[in-house]
Amino acid sequence: MRTTTPLRRALITVTATAAVVLTATGSAVAVPVSGTATAPHATDLSLSPLHSVVELAAERLATADLVAAAKWGTDSPIDDPAREQQVLDNVAAQAEQLGADPDEMRAVFRDQIEANKIVQRGLFRRWTDHPGEAPTTKPDLNVVRQRINQVTSALVEAVADTSADRGAFTCRPELALAGLQVHHENHLDALHTRALVRALASVCR
Repeated sequence: MRTTTPLRRALITVTATAAVVLTATGSAVAVPVSGTATAPHATDLSLSPLHSVVELAAERLATADLVAAAKWGTDSPIDDPAREQQVLDNVAAQAEQLGADPDEMRAVFRDQIEANKIVQRGLFRRWTDHPGEAPTTKPDLNVVRQRINQVTSALVEAVADTSADRGAFTCRPELALAGLQVHHENHLDALHTRALVRALASVCR
């Protein structure tokens, strides 16, 4: 387990109540993000050990916009049980190869899938209410999924590599710190912030 400096402990205390809060039961709560624009950039302070996990979760979540655009106006449903099962089976197999817990990896990626669908549903509602904001071109869903697969593989490795941090008692405040850093770096809107919180629900053991 990494040693935290007094500055890091202070940051953890603040960010645990100001950014992304994960409750002891594993449920996720989004705290209002007003005022986070004044937060220091991640390069100005030492990164949380879990930063790579949160950063990759956010990167994977960003592909939800492309998935939604590809599905918009088609018969393709947001829920795709066959595709979801394939993803879960693949990450479990990769976890075994890395010596990580496959069931734990499945739990983490169920959250990634549900978070992705939060964004898709939110965008569908937005585009329905404001047709002028709807996409006018459709990405190739197969190409988008190739990108998703790449990020997924990297995220599996990051989750496996941070096993000790995710099992430590400091995991939740460290996760909150990483969430604030990534939120600030990527200027996430309310929809993507809510989805990111959902994506992180099972990161801490």
